[in-house]
Amino acid sequence: MNKHFTVTINDDNGVYQFNLHRFVKKAILYVFIFLVFIALFAVGTILYLDYTANQMEKKRVEMEMAYEKLKIKNSNLGDNIKNSQHLLDMKKKELDEVSDSLAEIEEMIGLSNTEKVPLKERISETKITSQHMATLLQFIPSGSPLEYHGITSKFGFRIHPTLGTREFHRGSDMKANMNTPVYATADGMVEYAGMHKRSGYGNLIILQHNYGFKTYFGHLNKIVIKSGQFIKKGQLIAYTGNTGMSNGPHLHYEVRFISRAVNPFWFIKWNVKNYKDIFKKEQAIPWQSLITATANIKVQKPTQTLPSSQQVLLSRVK
Repeated sequence: MNKHFTVTINDDNGVYQFNLHRFVKKAILYVFIFLVFIALFAVGTILYLDYTANQMEKKRVEMEMAYEKLKIKNSNLGDNIKNSQHLLDMKKKELDEVSDSLAEIEEMIGLSNTEKVPLKERISETKITSQHMATLLQFIPSGSPLEYHGITSKFGFRIHPTLGTREFHRGSDMKANMNTPVYATADGMVEYAGMHKRSGYGNLIILQHNYGFKTYFGHLNKIVIKSGQFIKKGQLIAYTGNTGMSNGPHLHYEVRFISRAVNPFWFIKWNVKNYKDIFKKEQAIPWQSLITATANIKVQKPTQTLPSSQQVLLSRVK
């Protein structure tokens, strides 16, 4: 078998022939195939690396966009946290102010030892106590029936200013000019309204209230209500005068409990701030049983006697 092959090369100088072994031929073929494989592998690798680079770039861009969105969310979250903290600080400040104000109200209405009690329970207890106070102050005579300028003749024994005899004065003579507005000191019904010559009270109003209380308003000049009429606390009922056995314009004001006269001075001064004082000052009234009887009664829209200056202004406007 012939193991050689001849390679012929022609050029201007002549013809050259080379005899090569077949092994060399195969080696050259293998080298060529290897180089072609290397070239194809390199091209494939370059294409793969280029694709991979494009995908990585795409992911990088997506990550940058996600990062920017995350920064915006974090910024918004930070702003929300700041706003929430600001609102919490404001609410805390408001709660502190409410707690301080509630403490003042608690002290005023006689509630104590509430430091460790939750605010919600304190508010509930204060509300119940306040509602009960409002009920009693609505139905039982309280506050001044007119703009208060003092008492000219107190409750108790005295020398009658016109008769000159010693007698028991059942009310308080309140200092007032002619035609000073007079207001009801509790809800009630008009038992009497008109001239009452026999008593010497002149023009007289008797209001019948709940739980056995009555109020008397004497020496009036003008009466603006009628017998049988229902009256609300703070309602205008008359104007002061000098009718009957009187030595000058004033208001004779009485408070009676089960037809017995009690000192009206404590009722004139009775309000939320000194709510419990009257229980000690006026012991002729069974306050405890009265408080127990009214514990579950609530006034939907309590009306308090208007401040004296506002009363006068309101009467003029009307």
